[in-house]
Amino acid sequence: MTKLFARFAKDESGATAIEYGLIAALIAVGIIGAATTLGSQISATFGRVSTELGTAITETPDT
Repeated sequence: MTKLFARFAKDESGATAIEYGLIAALIAVGIIGAATTLGSQISATFGRVSTELGTAITETPDT
């Protein structure tokens, strides 16, 4: 039984897959964080543009 545990402890074949999984998870967290931050900033920018366009349209005299 001790040999089984010793062999399991020395086996590193699954370590690479776990490391790749952790890297992918960290990248996903970074992308989600960036998208959330940029999404709110872009939404605010479009809101300002919409307001300015609405103001410009109402101030333009009819011809």
